[in-house]
Amino acid sequence: MSAAESRTHCRTCPLCEAMCGLEVVVEGDRVTGIRPDRDDVWSRGYVCPKGAVLGDLHHDPDRLRSPIVRDGASWREVGWDEAFEVIAARLQPILTAHGIGALTAYFGNPTAHAFSLSRYVGAFMAMTALPTVYSAGTADQWPKNLTSALMYGTMWTIPVPDLDRTDHLVILGANPAASQGSLLAAPDVIGRIDAIRRRGGKVVVIDPRRTATAEHADEWIPIRPGTDAALLAAIANVLFAEGRADPGAVAPFTRDVERVEELCRSFTPERVAAACAIDAATIRRLAHEITGAPSAAVYGRIGTCNQEFGTLASWLVEVVNIVSGNLDRPGGAMFSDPISWPLLRLHPPDQPPGFAFGRWKSRVRGAPEVLGQFPLSCLAEEIDTPGDGRIRALITIAGNPAVSAPDAGRIDAALPELECMVSIDNYLNETTRHADVVLPGLSPFEQPHYDELFWSWAVRNAANYSETIFPPPPGRLAEWEILLKLAAIVGGTPPGEADPRVLDDLFFGGLVALVTTQAGSAIAGRDASEIVAETRGEGPDRLLDFTLRCGPHGDHYGKSPQGLTLEKLRAQPHGIDMGPLEPQIPEVLRTPSGKIELAPEHITADLPRLEARLDRDEAALVLVSRRHLRSNNSWMHNLERLVRGRERCTLLIHPDDAARAGVSDGARARIRSEAGSIEAPVELSDEMMPGVVCLPHGWGHDRPGIRMAVAARHAGVNNNLIAPGDLVDAPSGNAVLNGIPVEVRPV
Repeated sequence: MSAAESRTHCRTCPLCEAMCGLEVVVEGDRVTGIRPDRDDVWSRGYVCPKGAVLGDLHHDPDRLRSPIVRDGASWREVGWDEAFEVIAARLQPILTAHGIGALTAYFGNPTAHAFSLSRYVGAFMAMTALPTVYSAGTADQWPKNLTSALMYGTMWTIPVPDLDRTDHLVILGANPAASQGSLLAAPDVIGRIDAIRRRGGKVVVIDPRRTATAEHADEWIPIRPGTDAALLAAIANVLFAEGRADPGAVAPFTRDVERVEELCRSFTPERVAAACAIDAATIRRLAHEITGAPSAAVYGRIGTCNQEFGTLASWLVEVVNIVSGNLDRPGGAMFSDPISWPLLRLHPPDQPPGFAFGRWKSRVRGAPEVLGQFPLSCLAEEIDTPGDGRIRALITIAGNPAVSAPDAGRIDAALPELECMVSIDNYLNETTRHADVVLPGLSPFEQPHYDELFWSWAVRNAANYSETIFPPPPGRLAEWEILLKLAAIVGGTPPGEADPRVLDDLFFGGLVALVTTQAGSAIAGRDASEIVAETRGEGPDRLLDFTLRCGPHGDHYGKSPQGLTLEKLRAQPHGIDMGPLEPQIPEVLRTPSGKIELAPEHITADLPRLEARLDRDEAALVLVSRRHLRSNNSWMHNLERLVRGRERCTLLIHPDDAARAGVSDGARARIRSEAGSIEAPVELSDEMMPGVVCLPHGWGHDRPGIRMAVAARHAGVNNNLIAPGDLVDAPSGNAVLNGIPVEVRPV
């Protein structure tokens, strides 16, 4: 094929919050090259190594293209009709005998990244009425969601540091050099960090490891894992005690400032210094620098979430930003105003205003529900513990809990006990190998793309739509069609009568009717049938057109004729940029009071537990996790160009700790916790603070029955095998995956 026949497509990378613009070069049915789109208004030519190999993902021979059904120990490819018939035949008897409570679902991290899944998970949940569901959120970010729900009124209203205008940035528990932003949408975060320093600002990284991000900062401050909340409480203490606390412009919209001052009074720098391993003078200086800078922002991410005091740490990030006067102003922590509002911003219909928790408890452990979910570690015990209410059937959606869940060995052992398991996934991996039926989704290049959720925490108000590059093969179903058909089967509809398009019309019509009843919406009081008739397309494209047109820059269905529609966005292949973030308070608040609730009782009730921790004896060694720029949890390890090179699944340990443990560089060590033990090669590094060791997460591809040839050759070890399932952050139920006491010994 001649070079003249090649085509170049503009495309947004779907792998993370960075949402980088790509140019995908295609000849015939092959991707021949991927390069950054230098004209993309959002990423402006930045791309990480993962985006550059999306063609490898599309062409991966291990990627499933057809449904597969288990026949004993073997698999066979089947057509879609047969796959759904098998599902109905295996699932319906369970539901008839034991009721809907015998079925649950697990949503994995890629759900939020997929064009169809992100918009139709809500429809699936509403149509199936599953009593409980599980997700990667309770291993990752539930403290953030809980904090935002109680303080700001919705669980996805999460402020982000205004990186492009801040003068002072404090980063806790995040390593953007490896992960880009997390609950922070910004391409080239490290370039933005460098820019802060070039314009005379300061960047401080607080982390038990001197990460690649710390190498770009002015200062690295090591901290004992699990004590971020104590440090932040002490910073707030200093701000109050020294008269530096001033919420500024948000003061009229903030409640209980005095209550927070009272709650933080005992957390003096001197009181927390030993527990945090940070001296009192440094803590006071941190507080002074935050209020002394023209603008400042504190950013805490996954390391502050999946730890012992994840909710308190997440809450205190907000407290420090608010009482230092840095919330909702340029250069501080700001709220995005998405051009297309995400459906998840709708208040959950089962939740009262202001949110309630513990509305039901898990059968085995008695864990309270939080935001509609139990801790992910409850899933295994709900499957393998006999008795009434036992989970007997499971639907996994773009997830791999046999690797990513705490106490992963137990969930891996429990899955074969299910009477029926269905997976929507593109690979036969450590989890889906236990399924009865696997339903593959499309390649990213076989469907359009627009990130629904990530623009909610973007550092600018922008938008970009990606067209389909390769038409899907005839008969292939998109994920939204799979979800709707599955939901209908769960509800008892025979597979042959479950038409996804009919169900989609019902879902869309109900959504429009709901939005027309909401005060403040762009179509409040309008005739819902007229709005439905005026909205083109089907599936996620129709939803996107609707949310664009109802968004802040939309045409509002005729009220603003020059406003945005999907058709107009599609005419801009490099995207549109509506400018930097602007103050959003009080408009963004959805609390019953209409104000920021600075001291929610559900959160602050956990402070005595934090204070008691200050006097606890420290473990000799604790384990934390890490991620690599070429890795994306457990789902990018089957691409040779990303995993080749030196081994990355190693135990990082400080030389002094290695000497005490009797392990040496390159040798294998056994790492043991109360949950079990694993082995990994040792890598000595003074980037670890003494007393802390580190393993990457998302590995362990050595299980029989998987079909990921490259990943199996670079199997690594699964650090979640030694993460105790009963360790959770009390208010949120989020797993504790950092700060786990361990012993290290030579093999």
